[in-house]
This record gives sequence, structure tokens and C-alpha cells, in this order.
Amino acid sequence: EVQLVESGGGLVQAGGSLRLSCAVSGFTFDDYVIAWFRQAPGKEREGVSCISSSDGTTYYADSVKGRFTISSDNAKNTMYLQMNNLKPEDTAVYYCAATWAVVAPLNSREYDYWGQGTQITVSS
Repeated sequence: EVQLVESGGGLVQAGGSLRLSCAVSGFTFDDYVIAWFRQAPGKEREGVSCISSSDGTTYYADSVKGRFTISSDNAKNTMYLQMNNLKPEDTAVYYCAATWAVVAPLNSREYDYWGQGTQITVSS
């Protein structure tokens, strides 16, 4: 059974930093894609970033480029999202998601497995 468990959410002031973690279990293939999505109240789920486990290729939404960094520790089966210079508009529930192959890396429809989500609130 595939499981994704997020941690690291919380409340932070604008300009601050947080690091999210996503622990992955149950994947039996070496090549998979892990992504972070977020959903703010009343808005659609938005792709934030993703990383390929095989070669480390990364993608970022324009809204987070230069502020967020995705990384993975394959030995620990854990993926991270370092978020710096956080803004109030980053406030959302953040989800990690996984699948084996994608055509559109930040399209939520491409992902088969999802975590429960963790709340990030950025105060102004």
C-alpha cells in the first residue's frame, strides 16, 4: 500500500521560512515523481513543485520560483519542500502526491496517490 505522510506545516510570519517533509512508503519502483500541491480556500488545487526520483529533475510553479526548493533523500524515502520568503498568498493546505510517470508535471490529475495535507498559514 502506498502511503504519503506530510509534516512541517504551521503558522509563520511573512518573510519567514518553513520546511515541509513527505515520507513515502509502498513504492516498489525506482522511477517515480513526487510533487507538492496546495489549495487555498475557494481556489483550485495548484501545482507547486515536483521532483523525479530517478534523475532529480525538478519543476516549479512561477509563483514560487526562487523562493521554494524541492529535494529528496531517496535513502530515507522522503521528499522536502524548503519554503523561504513566505508570503500571505502562500497560505493553503499543502499536499504531497506521487505517481510513476507524468506528462504534465504540475497537473494534479496525473497523480495517483495523495497525502492528507498540512496547513500553512502566513500572516502579514
